Order: sequence, then C-alpha cells, then structure tokens
Amino acid sequence: MENSTELVFVLQGLNDTKSNKRTYFVVTLLVYLFTICVNLTLIVTILLDRMLHEPMFIFLCNLCVNGIFGASTFYPKMLVDLSSDVSVTPYKACLTQMFVIYTYVFCEITTLTMMAYDRYVAICKPLNYHSIITPRKVVKLLIFTWLFSISETVIVVVLTARLPLCGFTMEKLYCSNWAIVKLSCVDTTINNVYGSILMVLHSLQAVVIVVSYVNIIKASVRSQEDRSKFMQTCLPHLISLINFSVAAVFDVMYARYGSSSSVQALRNFMSLEFLVVPPILNPLIYGLKMNQIRRRIFRICSRKTDALK
Repeated sequence: MENSTELVFVLQGLNDTKSNKRTYFVVTLLVYLFTICVNLTLIVTILLDRMLHEPMFIFLCNLCVNGIFGASTFYPKMLVDLSSDVSVTPYKACLTQMFVIYTYVFCEITTLTMMAYDRYVAICKPLNYHSIITPRKVVKLLIFTWLFSISETVIVVVLTARLPLCGFTMEKLYCSNWAIVKLSCVDTTINNVYGSILMVLHSLQAVVIVVSYVNIIKASVRSQEDRSKFMQTCLPHLISLINFSVAAVFDVMYARYGSSSSVQALRNFMSLEFLVVPPILNPLIYGLKMNQIRRRIFRICSRKTDALK
C-alpha cells in the first residue's frame, strides 16, 4: 500500500462496548485519575522526605514516574475513543503511541532488574552496600535504564515504519508492534529476528533477577533481621515483578498465538493488564507494605487534617 504515512488505522477493540461507552468512559477516567494520584503521592512523598533519599526509594520513584508515563499515553487516547463513534488512529500517531508504550514496558523491566540488584547487595553484602550502590552509581543506572529502553524502542519503531502495509484494521485497543507487522505486505523476517533478540536480552534480565533472589532467600534464612528486611523491601518488589512479568508474557503470547475467534472482552483484558494494573499496584503495595513510606504518608495526611480543623 502506497503512502503509509496517510494511513488511518481502525481499532476494533471497542466494538463490544458500543452500548455502554458512557459507563466505560466514566470508569476509565476514574481509574486514570486514581493511577495518577497514587503514583504522584508516592513520588512527592519520596522527594519531600530526605530520609527516603536512598537508592531503593529512588528506583521506586522511577517506577512510579514510568507508570505515569505509560498511563498518560494509553488512557487519554482510550477516553477519546470511548467518546467517539469510531476508534481511529493516524499512522504517525499510532507509531508514537507504540513508541511510548514499548518504552514504558522496557523501562519497567529494566527498573525492576535494577531494584533486584539493589536488594541483592543490601541483603547479601550489607557491609559493602554504600560503597557499591553509591549516589553516582544510582544516577548512572537510571540514565542507562531510560537510554537503553528508548534505544530498544527506536529500533522497533524504525523497523516497523519501513514496512509497506496492506491493511488498516487492528483488533486492539491501542497500537502495538505485532498488530502492525501482521498488516505488512512484505517479508518481516528482520522484525522477527529483532524481536527474538529483545526476548533474549530481557530473558537475561530475568536470569539476573532469579539469581539475585536465590541469593537473597539464602541470606534471609540466616537471621530474623534479614527475614524482616526481605518481607519489608523484597516482597513488594517480588509482587510487582511477578504481576508485570506474567501480564507482559501473556500479552506477547496471546498477540502472537491467541485465537481471533475468542471473546473480545478476554482479548482486551489480556492486552490491557500490563498497562493498567502495574501503575496502580506498584504504589499501593509499596505504600502499604513499607513502613517508612506508610508513616510518611500518614504524617502528611494527619497534618492536612489538622490544618482543616
């Protein structure tokens, strides 16, 4: 198909919601506002309290920033689609949305890997923690996380943008790489090879996380103090990690091998879970589980309550 830049994609993921679009609009708006609120609460709490200016909390702050980054790309477009009769996306806007969503995904995975490494050093090498995880190293790791994630995504977008397309209909709620690649008129071997490379790279990150937690668990059984530290700092990270990993793997597997004859609502859930749940779950579990953050939030809320009296 010529002039791909003039193409307008039709997203069919909302076809089953035509009769309840107002309800879905209100629910989506409330979920979006709640997502922004809980992430901003955690970010502001960490920034305002100097006692929380530690590597673990800085990585957590980055996780929340990334959650807002991903949510602010998906939700506004979803709200526009829910308020319209037809869900359409111009070609360039589709590539832009794909770029941000994939950057969010890669940044989330890499940040969780950095957090696993941080917890490994804190529990397995506590005496050397401050000499290994220095403020300068934290800054370098954060810069690497974003640059690495953006670089991965740029290659994905460039490889996809070069493909001539023979269709314009996607059974998705948002623009995804595999959905666009399937519309191509030409061979997509290069895209598939790069996809395999990305799978290997992130599988290596998974190996790093697994090795870290094997050593963390071994160290945690040695004393009550280490077990307490594991429950306070590692358990929330482990929940975040499992939730995001399972959701992302399901989305990839379902996009490639799932049946198009299955119920649309199931397909929507499978493709949205990793975009909707982690940005809400992460600040909630960390805010409720970690004593330092919970005490600080309660202190801020109590001050505001006293001021209103």
